[in-house]
Amino acid sequence: MNNAEIISVKNLTKKFPMGLGEFTALNGINLTFFKGEFAGVVGPSGSGKTTLLNIIGLLDNPSDGDATVLGNSSKDLSVRQAALIRRKHMGFIFQTYNLLPVYTVFENAEFPLLLLKMSTGERKKAVLDALEWVGLSDKVRSKPAQLSGGECQRVAIARAMVKRPEIVLADEPTANLDADNSHHILQTMEKLNKELKTTFIFATHDDKVISHLKRKITLIDGKVSRDENIKQ
Repeated sequence: MNNAEIISVKNLTKKFPMGLGEFTALNGINLTFFKGEFAGVVGPSGSGKTTLLNIIGLLDNPSDGDATVLGNSSKDLSVRQAALIRRKHMGFIFQTYNLLPVYTVFENAEFPLLLLKMSTGERKKAVLDALEWVGLSDKVRSKPAQLSGGECQRVAIARAMVKRPEIVLADEPTANLDADNSHHILQTMEKLNKELKTTFIFATHDDKVISHLKRKITLIDGKVSRDENIKQ
């Protein structure tokens, strides 16, 4: 693993309005992630996992403290600058596949590349490579309705990986899958992590995901209660 620091979270606090007061979702978080990690933020519902992922993914801003992503402080970024970093350097995988039903597997996986300056030939090669990584080369012309849940999630992984991002953020990516599909999906992500040195960060409370992690960060009530490397 390259020890290059790619994400640094310092004294991070996030509060949301709630009734006449406010709810503290994250309370003074300090974390550092390095290139090539396969890490997970775990904890019960309401512990702040998704909020932390959204801030790391530059989809939300801290109330206090800072998140530095690929050398960029979230406090200094405009909405447009944050969007540009996400577009070029980050991939997202969610528990709902968010595939476009009228488009083919190829077109769904290609979608992030349409925002980048790439030729048709470059896009085609990138998409076919990504679909080969996830074992869906034979489904390029299929529509999402013709696929199983596991196959839909593999398309979502291909879409996240198609631009070879430095960081992939996955929020409960196996929540809608059975055990066999979950392990297949996680093995695919482990393979991409090793081969492409992509940093994967999960938000999960699924034991199937936790069993594959190399690092487990436990959040309780918006605070880091434990941060441990896991021997496989």
